[in-house]
Amino acid sequence: MMDEAQEDLLEHEDISQKPLSPPYNIPRLRSTRLHIQRSNVCSRAYFVVVMVFFHVYILNVIALLLYVHYNNGPGDLVSGDGASPAPVINTDRRLPQPAPSGRELHVEEYSQSFSLHRMEGIRVGHVQHVSVVPDRTHEMRTLSLKPLLFEIPGFLSEEECRVVVQLAQLKGLMDSQAATPSQDQTQLNQPLLSLSTEEVFSLLDLNQDGFLQKQEIVSHSRSRDGTWLSPDNLRQILTGLEASPTGILTLGEFRRIYDVSQRPRQQRSGSLHSHFKQRNRHTWLFQGLGSHRVLQTLRKRVIALTRLPSALLELSEPLQVSRYEHGDFTNAHYDSSSSQSETTCAHTRLAGNTSALTEVSCRYLTVLFYLSSVEDGGESTFPVADNRTYNEQALVQDGVDLTDTQQACGKGNLRLTPTAGTALLWYNHLSDGRGWMGELDEYSLHGDCPVKRGVKWVANSWVNVDPDHQQQARYQRLVAQRHQAKSGMDEHYQSLSHSDLHLDL
Repeated sequence: MMDEAQEDLLEHEDISQKPLSPPYNIPRLRSTRLHIQRSNVCSRAYFVVVMVFFHVYILNVIALLLYVHYNNGPGDLVSGDGASPAPVINTDRRLPQPAPSGRELHVEEYSQSFSLHRMEGIRVGHVQHVSVVPDRTHEMRTLSLKPLLFEIPGFLSEEECRVVVQLAQLKGLMDSQAATPSQDQTQLNQPLLSLSTEEVFSLLDLNQDGFLQKQEIVSHSRSRDGTWLSPDNLRQILTGLEASPTGILTLGEFRRIYDVSQRPRQQRSGSLHSHFKQRNRHTWLFQGLGSHRVLQTLRKRVIALTRLPSALLELSEPLQVSRYEHGDFTNAHYDSSSSQSETTCAHTRLAGNTSALTEVSCRYLTVLFYLSSVEDGGESTFPVADNRTYNEQALVQDGVDLTDTQQACGKGNLRLTPTAGTALLWYNHLSDGRGWMGELDEYSLHGDCPVKRGVKWVANSWVNVDPDHQQQARYQRLVAQRHQAKSGMDEHYQSLSHSDLHLDL
């Protein structure tokens, strides 16, 4: 059949090459020939195009698989406790960096740098779903945007709350250092020395040249051997010195600055800020390897919830557990501190600034757990949450200081009733826009209203971060080096939690 077709084709070609005769049969011959050519050309072109697109598709699939493989190693698929990090629905944030496993943690992981994940609040009342335990999701509701504050009901079970409380009781509770002074304690808070301005100037003037240099003030501040010159006084003196064109202070200049620093705070700023006061009992619970299973589980949930590297939480403060009885309270305060040239973070003091005036707490975020419900009182209050603006004058309403929770607890913008098992998460700092911790969020001011009936148990989990990214990296490298030198050839992982470095509130 093929031979006959070819012969017919040749015959047609021969006919086309002959001189043209009357065209009654020419259209038919041309139509047949063109039909055959078009069919062959179209079939071949279609086949080539299909094959090209097919190969391009295959190459794209292979390239995509290679990209995913080399950009997401096995460690990116699980969190520090071996479970998937808490997926948050309705958020476009990029996936967090992997949290290394506590049991397989190596020293190098403490010296690597990373960015700080920050969740999105969207709007007040917005609900996201997070997964911090297997086969279960929790609702996370946005309570405020200033500060960025979330509530997660049912974060702990009743049994877990009971175990944490019992462990705290077994460890033993201590009175808070900033408790309200009683009449018997009044003498303890009196200045150790009563000095004139000239005497203070002379004591600070170490080389007795009649001038105060910055190094003299800094050197004195590190001694901490008296309450007659507080860190706040020193800070104001140093600020005045730095503002001086000559970089030094004479006795006359010092007298003006020192007299202002000695006035009560309400006289300096026009507000009624009281000294920070609290009355409760607390203790610290270690959460590393060797601790109770519930405490380790709780830290793993915080890692999954915050999406921060587990190494960061390993180097943070232990879990603080507090008990509030009838009348106990905490005035409004900040969990963290603003970054200043004369301060250094307490948790990075191993690699800190030796010329810093004082050590402060640097806490990126707070996760608070209610371990019990309260019959009456004991609310957590955020006096200026979601205010349009913030200033110290706004903290005084009708002559009442909003930071004084004993007197003005009901006037705060946001109050939360303790419910056993519920967790609160808020960021104490703003973002610096580059993935690290920025300025202190002044709207994160919070306190605890007095307990009227019942007992209130709470726990605080803080994530310590130095605002100076390089300082944090140096600290982690130093801890890694010390741990490596200490452990030697030991095969067992030793916890790096700096339980001896924490500061009481």
